[in-house]
Amino acid sequence: MSKATDKIILGIDPGTVIMGFGLLHIKGSEMKLIELDVIKLNGEDDHTLRLQKIFAAVTALVKKHKPDEFAIEAPFFGKNVQSMLKLGRAQGVAMAAALNFDIPIFEYSPKKIKLSITGNGNAAKEQVAAMLQQILKFTNSNRFLDATDALAVAVCHHFQSKGHTASAKKTYKNWGAFLTDNPDRKG
Repeated sequence: MSKATDKIILGIDPGTVIMGFGLLHIKGSEMKLIELDVIKLNGEDDHTLRLQKIFAAVTALVKKHKPDEFAIEAPFFGKNVQSMLKLGRAQGVAMAAALNFDIPIFEYSPKKIKLSITGNGNAAKEQVAAMLQQILKFTNSNRFLDATDALAVAVCHHFQSKGHTASAKKTYKNWGAFLTDNPDRKG
């Protein structure tokens, strides 16, 4: 199969304390979860050492899984400038690790990711996780919401690259209405 129909997408939810990652295998029209987890960075007080751990962790994921594409959540604008700066650095370091292997990078806003997965750009993290569990047929606990957020980035990228734009053009009042208009999202 060509890379267009058989590829691996690495999704990253950047963070300075916990970084989520999710790997998705696309084969034809089938999506399959490869791995879903978090990297805990809170054992290190020095921010530069946290960045070093992020670079090493993303590099290890790339070497292990050989993703064809890299999708990452864009930092959202918060009230705390220092937190935003640190989050931007974490995102940049993760991107640099992927660029080191010439992997194309795609960035999505949190709202676009939520809209792509649930049909609601303001969905809660728990709603995104629940929808991903339905789509990819896996079980998960709420303690891994950073991991499911990362997986959502990968799934969003897949949907965007396939031209799934119905959810971007229409707002839904509930999951049932969204699933009715998007039957392929049921799994």
